[in-house]
Amino acid sequence: MRGGWQQPLPDMPAPPPARAWRRLDAPPRYEAQWRRLADAAMELGLGPDQLSETGLEPLTAARGWKPATVALYSKVARYGGVALPRVTTPEPDPPELDLRPLTRVRTEDPEHLRAVAWCAVALGWPAPVAAFRSLRRDQVRPSGRRLIVSTDDGAWSVPGALTAWHAWEAVRARFPALADSPWVLPALRRGPGLDSRIGGRLSNQALQATFSKHAGRTAQHLRATSAPSRAAWAEELAVAYRDLSYDSYRRLALAAGAPPVSPRGVVRAARAVGRHTRLAG
Repeated sequence: MRGGWQQPLPDMPAPPPARAWRRLDAPPRYEAQWRRLADAAMELGLGPDQLSETGLEPLTAARGWKPATVALYSKVARYGGVALPRVTTPEPDPPELDLRPLTRVRTEDPEHLRAVAWCAVALGWPAPVAAFRSLRRDQVRPSGRRLIVSTDDGAWSVPGALTAWHAWEAVRARFPALADSPWVLPALRRGPGLDSRIGGRLSNQALQATFSKHAGRTAQHLRATSAPSRAAWAEELAVAYRDLSYDSYRRLALAAGAPPVSPRGVVRAARAVGRHTRLAG
């Protein structure tokens, strides 16, 4: 016997965004990114369910996130149980880019020299941000015309970075907090955290912001100082540097022939080189 018709259940009202986000656990090792994703969504009044419907487009427009950041947060959201479409990490475009201006010393400003030393080392040792965050000074040793970077994964010979390295070491020796710091890329000022201090270890987010600022300032310098005959070259580089992230920088270095630091780097480099071959064809 068939049952009688029943009134459909009413739609359950969505809980407030803050409560809805608290119901979900942050994915392991991505707690900081999960918190920033939730904060950005709550600023727009979006809970996890609403974010699944809208995608990351409203957050991207409000925060000005770059494609690599969108790819990261879409992955973090899926790991935390929020249904979002997969977004692939964009490859550098163009696949070949002159990165040398980012490694040239222009001033004695500590922030500038720290970024220049980082970029110079990364051209020969294109490690992820997390590896540079934890890189200690006793793991980097000048030798002849090269730097030797030694980690638990092996040793790498880095050419072309001595000038930037010595300039950074000389300027940090003037400040006791920096001279005593064990980190290659220490904090230059106190941040909002209770444990933050000059000479302390920077966060991944702070290092990403440091690179973006350095790339932007290098773009401004190229526009201001290039000769008229090189104005087109300077403008092309400046436009590329404006949106350049460190992740793209290291993949470009890998595609140019730098030795990979991790298996993931090998895959990314092969992908970038293959894409360049397709474009050339």
